[in-house]
Amino acid sequence: MHFEKYVCCPDSTFANFTFESLGPKGVIKKKIRYEKVDDGDGPLFNLSFGDYDEVTDSVSDNVTSNNKDKAKILATVAGTVVDFTDHAGRVYLHAKGSTLSRTRLYQMGINAHREEIEELFHIFGLRGNEWEEFQPDVNYDRFMVIRKKRN
Repeated sequence: MHFEKYVCCPDSTFANFTFESLGPKGVIKKKIRYEKVDDGDGPLFNLSFGDYDEVTDSVSDNVTSNNKDKAKILATVAGTVVDFTDHAGRVYLHAKGSTLSRTRLYQMGINAHREEIEELFHIFGLRGNEWEEFQPDVNYDRFMVIRKKRN
């Protein structure tokens, strides 16, 4: 995907990325985290991101920054998914918005760019208690991607 993104700085494990959002509210530090949560069917990681407080080393995913750069932030996060899976390999990666409207926003982003995403990833959605192959007209509770095997 070739969208305008912020420059990210990964840590040595590629599990944490930081960048700065620039807009009418000024410079807002952001952090993206990939946290290992389970080893059931394979390595499972949770993707989370939000405003970053360097003093407390905490990320707030329920703040609305209103810095007028939502598309650029989402493209930045999507770019780190590729970077993370380049480093971590074929892992299960899931994400859910901190609110229903954010989950819906992520689903709209997946719908809008599904063809490009599916070039690299298998996409799934959680409906009720069941994971299924992602379908554009179905509302999901959370999403999961698995990097396709590379030739």
